[in-house]
Amino acid sequence: GTENQFIVGYSVHQRPTDTRCLIPHLEHVKEQFGRLPATVVADAGYGSEENYVYLEREGLIPLVKYSTFHKEGSKNWQQDISRIENWTYDETNDEWVCPNGQRLVFQYESKGKTAGSYRPQLRHYHSLSCEGCPLRIQCTKAKGNRVICVSLPFLRAKQKVRALLLSEEGKQLATRRMTEVESVFGQLKQNRGFRRFHLRGLSKVTLKVGWLALAHNLLKKAALVTQGTWV
Repeated sequence: GTENQFIVGYSVHQRPTDTRCLIPHLEHVKEQFGRLPATVVADAGYGSEENYVYLEREGLIPLVKYSTFHKEGSKNWQQDISRIENWTYDETNDEWVCPNGQRLVFQYESKGKTAGSYRPQLRHYHSLSCEGCPLRIQCTKAKGNRVICVSLPFLRAKQKVRALLLSEEGKQLATRRMTEVESVFGQLKQNRGFRRFHLRGLSKVTLKVGWLALAHNLLKKAALVTQGTWV
């Protein structure tokens, strides 16, 4: 985690993907500083329902992309009638209305499964009849009526995040992220030649990252002092 290309927090995770690393990372930062930054900017690898719920609970502004954010801006996505993002949700009656005007009514709720302990609340909706629909071939390959399974909190969270990311401030911060954290990785890996951990065990590797972070911050501060931009 960086601010003005200074490393303000770090954590090491034995996971192949980013999704489940955000919350423990931020919890570690909160433990060290006693609080979290008002705005969290991260790429699409961190855009999960669990992470959005956590960020909202902490009162943070979530500039965290989700996996389909960029696709949603394409013409193909916006014309794809099979996607419920292009449908209408009738909140009063708790029903979905497809592009052909057919209503999908609520049937039951279930608990979803994730790689961790988080269990999203899923709502299942069934179409009353898709027979004779001229859009059927574009909408579904299923033989029966269209059935959808939706996490409403996740959909609402993505709508909120999309609006934030498309705002002027959101665009500026998302662009800044690329020069914030990525340049720090570039300094450590390319300019200072750190390519491999020679220690074994999570505790030792974490300690090594701490040394690297400390060295990076001291060198950056020294460079700013030399340039006369640090007081």
